[in-house]
Amino acid sequence: MSPVPGVRALLAGTSTLCALLALGAATGGTERSAGAAHGPFDAQFTGRTLRADIVHVGDAGRETVGFERWRLEGPWPGPRRALTVASPRGEYLAELVAPSGTLLYSTSFSGIFAEWQTTAEAAAGRVRAFPASVRVPEPRRPARLRLSRRGEDGRFSVLLEIPWAPDDPAVDRRPVATVGEVVPLRVTGTPSERFDLLIAGEGYTAAGRDKLLADARRLVDAWLSVEPMAGLADRIDVRVLFVPAGRRGVTDPRRDRWRASPFGCAYGSLGSDRYVLTLDDRRLRELAAQAPYDALVLLLDERKYGGGGIYGLWATVAADTAPAAYVFVHELGHSIAGLADEYYLSSVAYDNLPPVTREPVEPNVTALIDGRPKWADLVAESTPIPTPWNKDAFDRLVRGFEERRRAITEAGGDDDAMEALFAEQARRTGELLAREPFRDVVGAFEGAAYRTRGLWRPALDCLMFRRGATGFCPVCRRAIESELRRYF
Repeated sequence: MSPVPGVRALLAGTSTLCALLALGAATGGTERSAGAAHGPFDAQFTGRTLRADIVHVGDAGRETVGFERWRLEGPWPGPRRALTVASPRGEYLAELVAPSGTLLYSTSFSGIFAEWQTTAEAAAGRVRAFPASVRVPEPRRPARLRLSRRGEDGRFSVLLEIPWAPDDPAVDRRPVATVGEVVPLRVTGTPSERFDLLIAGEGYTAAGRDKLLADARRLVDAWLSVEPMAGLADRIDVRVLFVPAGRRGVTDPRRDRWRASPFGCAYGSLGSDRYVLTLDDRRLRELAAQAPYDALVLLLDERKYGGGGIYGLWATVAADTAPAAYVFVHELGHSIAGLADEYYLSSVAYDNLPPVTREPVEPNVTALIDGRPKWADLVAESTPIPTPWNKDAFDRLVRGFEERRRAITEAGGDDDAMEALFAEQARRTGELLAREPFRDVVGAFEGAAYRTRGLWRPALDCLMFRRGATGFCPVCRRAIESELRRYF
């Protein structure tokens, strides 16, 4: 679950917001300058991970970002050759820049604050603060971290620049505390040569350690059975972080259940009952820093269906639901590759999506601005664009299931009833799609990214579109593989 990036044009932070922060200077409205990556990794970086802890403050139309601190973590697990991103997929762009203006490193990601800005709460003018962080390789020499955000025109404007100096006494250099246990699940190489996935158990008690490892193995096996991960499995390492919880499970406000779980996850995030997030970024990052990771999954010891995934941030998955394997694979599609949700009728947290005026940045959604999808190289000449399908019949069927789903939720959310409904929906929608003449081609099928009209997806069916799909479409596979290959 992750909204279309570029949902809000940025306004420079007001003096009121700056006063709320009192954390550091922010700059806005300046277009970023381009630069070229320079020199081999070891010549520019120490090999350690440097984390900038920041805070986003604002409402639906305003954002100010303040700097809190630099924090040194362990060895850098990220890319050492592909040090810059040519086509950022996220809402934000972070760049390490040398005093000369040379671009040393860049990464793109999205965030909780940007998602929250699309909610009714933000539109009502409420001002909120969301902690966040940016992890980069530690530079050997002075540099600055430049944080920018994408505007509605698709261009990035600078929000904040943070100076870095290796001899800065204010840098937090304390050793990372050992809390719980890091368990290698499948480790075949060094972090600098692998894509490293960390699964953090959330809401598992001391007695649940073996269950966590079994849950993690089951879901990782499912993920690695799907292309492109299956073909790259020998380059993917997985570790599990076990931090025992005092009580099983996580907070669920709808069920009036409250937990002080290790990572602070909760259902009902951003007003959506099934959306699971944590807002305790500091605690999360300190615990996760015990292991190398390029992607992070918070695995919940929960029976209730739920999860979430944000590009470049992390994913959440409830382990004990029947669709858990699907959710695990789907949400990692968001967090690793910046893929958009391709479904468009399910209830989500985003109430104020703007009109589509430009091509979305996500690789698996197109607005057909020039009449051709961005994946035109994968479309056969015989495939019509847009590609016809029996959308009206599909929509009638899914709307009926959504009404039944709302009724179950409003009646208390019986987990067995919900799973039976999901299974029936997967079966019946699969039967309907199986009769479509263009079911096995890449084209442009209308309906995607929470919009019934005006956005198109690459394939009739895909794991980003529907529970019950058997794999990613060719466009999504290519996008995921391109991200994974940056790390080895």
